[in-house]
Amino acid sequence: MRCLKNKSGFRGNAGIPCLNIPKDNVLKPCLIKEILILLSINLLCLLFLIKPGTAYAQQKAEIETEFDTVVIKKHSPTKATLFSVVLPGLGQVYNKKYWKIPIIYAGFGIFTYFIVKNSKEYKKYLEAYNYVVSGDTMPIDNDYAYKYDKDQLLQGKNYYRRNMEVSYILTGVWYILNIIDASVDAHFFDYDISDDLSIRIDPMIDDRFQYNGTVTGVKLTLKF
Repeated sequence: MRCLKNKSGFRGNAGIPCLNIPKDNVLKPCLIKEILILLSINLLCLLFLIKPGTAYAQQKAEIETEFDTVVIKKHSPTKATLFSVVLPGLGQVYNKKYWKIPIIYAGFGIFTYFIVKNSKEYKKYLEAYNYVVSGDTMPIDNDYAYKYDKDQLLQGKNYYRRNMEVSYILTGVWYILNIIDASVDAHFFDYDISDDLSIRIDPMIDDRFQYNGTVTGVKLTLKF
């Protein structure tokens, strides 16, 4: 620090006092005391000029502002519904209900099995029935044509056709249930169910009715 001399003594930059050290460099006890006082004054001035808490406060304010601007994304029932429409089970993945996926595809597997089986039997009975009704004498590779008569073939054809149609309908219903399940789960995904949910039923005696006397009843208390 460069010191300037004025009438009142030596002063430093920004008005901070500076020490006037004699040329002989001999420090007297009173001079030592003066040095300590000047050092204390200089330290206090530096503390007020630097303000170390300012940087921390600014950083804290930036962090708080960042947390204030964070947008919490809500679970979208529309997305869950569309996912299940495109691919059954995908909406359940979006809802994080992974345990439902095997159930969904097990149902589709069962319905597909019955569709294939009933379709195969229906086509076989239909071919045999048309062969018997037409009176064709050329052999065909269908044992039902030689095993059953016309009435039995007609009953078998109608029976498996009905089963095939029911299998298709149940498959469609299962597909729709998969979509509904994903949509309902998505609606309740962010729903907060309190652990402190209880219901209490107590007997009650109400004597507020002066003219009718005491009234007895049941009091229902719901806590949530």
